[in-house]
Parts: sequence; C-alpha cells; structure tokens
Amino acid sequence: MGAYRADDDYDYLFKVVLIGDSGVGKSNLLSRFTRNEFSLESKSTIGVEFATRSIHVDDKVVKAQIWDTAGQERYRAITSAYYREMAKGAQDHTDANIVIMLVGNKADLRHLRAVAADDAKGFAERENTFFMETSALESLNVENAFTEVLTQIYRVVSRKALDIGDDPAALPRGQTINVGSKDDVSAVKKAGCCSS
Repeated sequence: MGAYRADDDYDYLFKVVLIGDSGVGKSNLLSRFTRNEFSLESKSTIGVEFATRSIHVDDKVVKAQIWDTAGQERYRAITSAYYREMAKGAQDHTDANIVIMLVGNKADLRHLRAVAADDAKGFAERENTFFMETSALESLNVENAFTEVLTQIYRVVSRKALDIGDDPAALPRGQTINVGSKDDVSAVKKAGCCSS
C-alpha cells in the first residue's frame, strides 16, 4: 500500500486554459484527462469551469488546475474578461515563457477532417508551439497532450528556479506603496486599485 497524499499535497500548481471554438471537444478533453470520462451528450460550457488532476514529473507532484472556457460567441464577454484577468495575473507573476500547445481533437472523425495534419504541424512550428492530435472519445493522446504541457511548464519553472538560485538579486520583488493618510487611500482607490 502506497503512502497517502492529500489532495492539496503537491510541489507545483500550474494553470492550464483550454481555448477554442464551440463544439471542438474542450470539455470532453478535460473530463477524459481528469476523470477518464466521456459524454456524447455534453452540454455547451457556460462561462468558465475547471477541474484538477495531479501527475508526477521527475520526483515532483504537479497539480494541474485546468480551466475549460465557453466557445460559443454569446459567452465571449465572460471568457474575454476571464482571459484579460488571467493575462494580467500571468504578467504580474511570470514573464513571456508560457507553454502553448495546439491540439487537433476529434481525430476519430477521420472522414470529417478539417485540417491536414501536415498543415497543423507546419502552423505549430511557425508559431513555436507544441502540436498533438487527440481523440477524447477514443482516449487517444489526451493523457500525452496534458502530460507534455505540464512537463514543459515544469521544465520552464525549474530552469528559472536554477537561474534565480545563482543570483538572489534576481528574485521577484513586490512593489511597496506608502500610504500616509486617509486622503492617500482615497486617491489610490480613485486610481482603480482595490475597488470593486
């Protein structure tokens, strides 16, 4: 019997966001990876939903928080606001070294192929992204796609940790704001900080 690990016992927490048109299978990719489930009657996602799963990379436990976004045009306002907030968070806490993977899902529907594999590979190479064809229905490459993305994120983070370890001055620093009076607090709030 292996050692028990609590759900919140992990070394790294990475956020993965699924983006794509309505009906391409984002929700089934998520459910196949996180619960090994597939639903032929899956409904359109409203707004943004997420699920989690932990995997091992090297000797570390990596927990993935995977966000499934609505692809329908009528939910664009919700998802656009989410993307903006997420991008702001990414800029605040990381730099441009994010990992992007182009996924060609529904590979089981061979007779309905919309994009040739070579065209997709060429596009991914030009855009410097990873590429994989998957089928959530057949469970083809779903595990591989998520594992590859999470492993690559881990590699980026590990490289950065090594670089920072050599130079303590390279550690990210917070910004200090001195607030002297109630008037200063009001001025900060009017400028957009901390107000809802």
